Amino acid sequence: MAPVPPTDAPAAPANEPARPEGDAPAIDAAEVLDDPVGAFQAITAPIVSDWQTYALGLVVLVTTILAGLILSWLLSRGLRALVKRAGDRRVGRVVDRLRGPIRPVGPLILLLIVLPSLQTLAPSLVGFARHLVSLLLIASLAWTLLVAMNAAEKFMLSKHRVDVADNLEARRMHTQLRFITRTLGLLVIVLGASAALMTFDGVRQIGTSLLASAGVAGLVIGLAAKPAVENIISGLQISLAQPIRIDDVVVIDGEWGRVEEITATYVVVRIWDERRQIVPFSRIIGESFTNWTRSSSQILGWAMIYTDYTAPVDELRRVLQDVCEKSAHWDKRVCGLQVTEASEQTMGLRALVSAVDAGKAWDLRCEVREALITHLQQHHPNCLPKSRVRLEGAGPDGFVPVPTEGSPGETLPAG
Repeated sequence: MAPVPPTDAPAAPANEPARPEGDAPAIDAAEVLDDPVGAFQAITAPIVSDWQTYALGLVVLVTTILAGLILSWLLSRGLRALVKRAGDRRVGRVVDRLRGPIRPVGPLILLLIVLPSLQTLAPSLVGFARHLVSLLLIASLAWTLLVAMNAAEKFMLSKHRVDVADNLEARRMHTQLRFITRTLGLLVIVLGASAALMTFDGVRQIGTSLLASAGVAGLVIGLAAKPAVENIISGLQISLAQPIRIDDVVVIDGEWGRVEEITATYVVVRIWDERRQIVPFSRIIGESFTNWTRSSSQILGWAMIYTDYTAPVDELRRVLQDVCEKSAHWDKRVCGLQVTEASEQTMGLRALVSAVDAGKAWDLRCEVREALITHLQQHHPNCLPKSRVRLEGAGPDGFVPVPTEGSPGETLPAG
């Protein structure tokens, strides 16, 4: 066996700790005195190298953010140019609303691409930054989708106005678009929150365990969410079948009102006295109600008055026709007066009139009722309802003979 040649370097003492790799080399006082410049360079070289690396990483990050902002600006300018070429202000308003949410998307995407290349600088810091950028990107994308859906809804609804006479098709579009927008918005929020939570390791592990026990978890969640799911399914049925629409005049639980809003799970009905009635979709589907404007906004209204049997019906018909022709609420379709009731003392007259919608029909009914009563008061006060009592056996002078024991011919007044 050949002998091992001796090495020139002296062995390190057993009690001297080993110097970690990458640290600055140990320099004794003699070396500093012999070559002070070289010793200073040896000490500061690792620090300068680290600062240069960090500065380079900072420059890369700033450049990435600026490039993302420039990209977003170019995209925004391109969209604005297309809108100006199209010449539609409504599309311009949609683009203006999207400029805010789109602006941070470009820088965040570029940061998410660049950050892995800086992993060697500071692994823990870069890992935290990547997680934060991921959360911000998810929030920005969800925000952009929500704003885009809201802007698209307003753009579509602006083409279908409900403040016109024949607004049946417009109300159908409003109902469908609002329900679809609310449902999709809720779905975007749920998916965005789920994606943000799944970026955390703890939540991801919980999700994996839930998937492993999907049978029990699905049963529990299904029972807990049954009312919400039932309302969502009912809302889908309402959107397709449309038993109720925006601006419909309905009677629910004896309350007359107008459908003001349709959300993802309930309907808001504005009562005539400015109260709001909240009705879940499940009640709209499962219970009956009255819809005055289901097939058309045109409606018939009626006003009842009760008069004496001596009231001039033909004259009151002429008064009703004159009132309708002078009223701005009449749509010139129906105007008639009929005797519909007859009791022992009065007869009931029903004035039937028409209007373009329920609100104008209500006002026209009030005008007709007031005009007919005023005419009777001023021209035929004796035709107002009264009670009659007839005493049989009265003489021509209005006295009824009442026999008595003392004077058989004595009479008493009939009244």
